[in-house]
Amino acid sequence: MTPVEIAQAPIDMSFLALFMHAHLVVKLVMIGLIAASVWCWGIIIDKMLLYRRTQAAMDRFEETFWSGQSLDELYRTLSAKPVTDMAAVFVSAMREWKRSFDNGGRSVASLSQRIDRVVDVTIQRESERLESKLLILATIGSSSPFIGLFGTVWGIMTAFQAIAVSKNTSLAVVAPGIAEALLATAIGLFAAIPAVIAYNKLQADAARATSRLETFADEFSAILQRQIDERMAPRDAREMAA
Repeated sequence: MTPVEIAQAPIDMSFLALFMHAHLVVKLVMIGLIAASVWCWGIIIDKMLLYRRTQAAMDRFEETFWSGQSLDELYRTLSAKPVTDMAAVFVSAMREWKRSFDNGGRSVASLSQRIDRVVDVTIQRESERLESKLLILATIGSSSPFIGLFGTVWGIMTAFQAIAVSKNTSLAVVAPGIAEALLATAIGLFAAIPAVIAYNKLQADAARATSRLETFADEFSAILQRQIDERMAPRDAREMAA
């Protein structure tokens, strides 16, 4: 076929055609980036649903907690089932509270510090649950463009080698190979951009949820501290009288 016939021949530039004609290495890069993009969107959807459920659960718990219901009754209700987020903070603090008073109140002196420690551990555990898999989004967002660029460089090298072998620099010969190579970078950006945006958004949502847990923990610790002081007051009075 002459250069003129090649230039006049129809060229299929669809994504599928570009993929099928790409070098094996470039194909593997594209497949990996597409898989990473699917994985990324799965994490994004899962986290969005999780944060929505967490927000709703916190709202319901705060409404119940501040409604005036007895703390003991609320603890009995929540401790009988698995709990997360704010309810988990409440249950962990109340469990330590009851353990201290169930043994006759002999370990009340350092109760406030122990409650703070168990609450901090619970908040840390809940924070890790909320932030789990976010590192995957950050990794996909930062590495996908470079992986796509690797596929592009490899594809361009292959295209130039084919041009050198055919000794034909017609645009009809050069364009398909360059387009196949650039498709890898395009797919890399397609995977990276949503991952970076979602990571920043979800990280901020997780930080807000953690901050809300810490605020509730401080308020609840203050409530328990007042009750500790009220229970310790008669004991101190008796000791002073003795």
